[in-house]
Amino acid sequence: MAFSFGIEEEYFLVDRATGAVARKMPDGFFAAAKATLGEQVTGEFLQSQIEVVTAPQTCMATACDDLRDLRRTLGAIAQSHGLAIMAAGTHPTAVWEVSRQSTGERYDSVMNDLQMIGRRNMLCGMHVHVELPDPDQRVSVMTRMLPHLPLFIALSTSSPFWRSQPTGLLGYRLAAYDELPRTGLPELFRTKAEFDAYIAALVEAGVMPDASYIWWAVRPSLKHPTLELRAPDICTFVEDAIAVAALYRCVTRRLALNPRQNGNIDAITRAIVVENKWRAQRYGVHGSFARLERDGAISVAEMLEHVLAEVTPDAEALDCLDQVLHCRRIVERGTSADRQVEIYERQADDPDRAFQAVSAWLVETTVA
Repeated sequence: MAFSFGIEEEYFLVDRATGAVARKMPDGFFAAAKATLGEQVTGEFLQSQIEVVTAPQTCMATACDDLRDLRRTLGAIAQSHGLAIMAAGTHPTAVWEVSRQSTGERYDSVMNDLQMIGRRNMLCGMHVHVELPDPDQRVSVMTRMLPHLPLFIALSTSSPFWRSQPTGLLGYRLAAYDELPRTGLPELFRTKAEFDAYIAALVEAGVMPDASYIWWAVRPSLKHPTLELRAPDICTFVEDAIAVAALYRCVTRRLALNPRQNGNIDAITRAIVVENKWRAQRYGVHGSFARLERDGAISVAEMLEHVLAEVTPDAEALDCLDQVLHCRRIVERGTSADRQVEIYERQADDPDRAFQAVSAWLVETTVA
């Protein structure tokens, strides 16, 4: 099996001159983007956001080229409409009160249900789909993937600011996102029958129309025969996005081919993963994780090395070892969130100027 994959990235639309979040799409912008990129670009829940989707791939290097082209092409179209795109989990200064919902029946339904929480959803993430044709396998791998989720979060943090305030977290996005229902970590479902029973109960109760309204950190996709990773922030650096996607693809292969691996996950393990998810949001690659073995904490760097040693055969089989090893570089130099904080702190005596510098760096780096 090729373990083909695809990457979805969400961007903020910002004013080209100021870096401030755009309140609405200018006339003609989305039509121009659609005319050029076709099905590879879609609208998002709020008008200040837009999403791109790579074509299904089996080569990480090709996916990197595709993602670069998507960013540059969309960036050029945005520029012609006085806009720019920004790859960050949260916009440094945006206020949700001025956000405008995109038009569409699905968006109307979601907003009617979520109310203010929906309008506060000014957040951008990265989703990675990996093909797993067997529906039962998708549910099994989802549950056994849980211990790895904090690592993917730590490697992708790009949301240290919220409403012109340093949050103290490197990944604030999930703290805000988890206000929504049916987010966070999936429950300990072992089979597709258990998962289907859960979905059926909510659909029959009128809670939601279908499984696409489940927004967990990892979930079986309703639209595609894939297991979809949803936990990461959008990565500002393209190379980081590809590295996280490659690592997730390799871990998926490892778990799919070894059905007993992580098969003993229980409520205690899940509770520890919940804590480690928080630590990833708070400290990013500089943090440490709790371990069930009760022999102390393990740093993010150490956990990464354990995972790399485990999945190296998978990376070699999928011809993506170079991309996977880039995760070491992320730990060494930090994530987008680290760079944003560094830029801000250099000018923190003048917060307005500091945030302008952060926004300018994000816009430039997104398409660099």
